[in-house]
Amino acid sequence: MYVEVEANPNCEQSVFARFRELGLARTVSHVRVADRVPAGEWCRVTGWRDDPSAPLCPAMAQPVEDSGAGVVYLLFGGHGGIRLTPLDAAEDWSLDSARQWGEPYLLLADRRDIRFADEADCEGVGDSV
Repeated sequence: MYVEVEANPNCEQSVFARFRELGLARTVSHVRVADRVPAGEWCRVTGWRDDPSAPLCPAMAQPVEDSGAGVVYLLFGGHGGIRLTPLDAAEDWSLDSARQWGEPYLLLADRRDIRFADEADCEGVGDSV
């Protein structure tokens, strides 16, 4: 599998990376990240495309091989990467929001840090640890 993200207003970083797939990709609704809060925080996530009239697309996670960590989950979106916002930020997706940020992709080591869209029970979403 290839992830290609072009530099864009959502994510300034260009990336072209190859991963060995270990399972199927599934749509993701929430992830727990520790970028801004050391204990981690739950965020909504969406994929981002370079189409200004319809920038949103599904964010997906897929188990892949990582040479340093073994099996990890690759979180990816469109050619514009992914966009995240904390759960308490109840607003539409926008490049103008200071509470949202873009990433080309994420690698998550712990399956418990992902909530797939088809999971009926999102127990634990909102817990910081």
